[in-house]
Amino acid sequence: MFFIEAKRIIVVIFGALLVSISLNFFLINANVYASGFSGAAQLVSSVLNDQLGIVISTGILLFLFNIPVFILGWFKVGKGFTIYSIVSVVFTTLFLELLPVLSLSDDIILNAVFGGVIAGVGVGLSLKLGASTGGMDIVAMVLSRLQDKPIGIYFLVLNGIIIVLAGILYEPENALYTMVALYVSIAVIDMIHTRHEKVTAMIITHKAEELQQAIHEKMVRGITIIPAKGAYSKENKNMLYLVITRYELYDLEQIINQVDENAFTNIVQTVGIFGFFRKEGDPTLK
Repeated sequence: MFFIEAKRIIVVIFGALLVSISLNFFLINANVYASGFSGAAQLVSSVLNDQLGIVISTGILLFLFNIPVFILGWFKVGKGFTIYSIVSVVFTTLFLELLPVLSLSDDIILNAVFGGVIAGVGVGLSLKLGASTGGMDIVAMVLSRLQDKPIGIYFLVLNGIIIVLAGILYEPENALYTMVALYVSIAVIDMIHTRHEKVTAMIITHKAEELQQAIHEKMVRGITIIPAKGAYSKENKNMLYLVITRYELYDLEQIINQVDENAFTNIVQTVGIFGFFRKEGDPTLK
């Protein structure tokens, strides 16, 4: 377990480094904005500097914006998830302060595309291991639980505000290039990690009881155990059927590997759910 957690922290730090490289080497000087709180911090930093002559770096603003979000996440989302978010934001702030702000290219298209790709890889790797990059991840999860709507809606709203403000405060072209960077970033995240908020796992195993107990020790999710039989081997097995969020996917994978490395697991998109699913206000959260 120690090595699993160490691996996750290392990947989160590496993801923070990639996000920082994306901002300092490509997006900041080009006035092309990243997604989420990083883009919001970047935009506010630009406005303060250009309009009021106040110099506050993107990294410092990113950290300040996340302080109330950390408090919200600690009580509403979960301590483990929030701790990884804190690690990500702290190291992103550190790298943003240590790395110089450069212009590797004067071509704004290249800056938007490469900045979006590198940021997408950084965020995608963190999400793939069940961690968070902080900021909007936590806010969207809380709002999603309250309203039971997909997280993507809230990302879309915040990014839409960033795009509109970029077009109003600077050139309209900046808004268009920001859209390019956001599209590329989201596409890369989707390639690395599942894009869907909820997914269904179907696990074929000889160790249904042990696996069920191990899953329930880690997460509060309903599980249906269905008798199954191998068509070729004629062996009697069981299938565990459960719906989880994308943030729990990495934890589920680790549990399966520890309990039954020979289990066969199929992960599929879940478009919608009718009935019980853990959200804010559920007895399981008390």
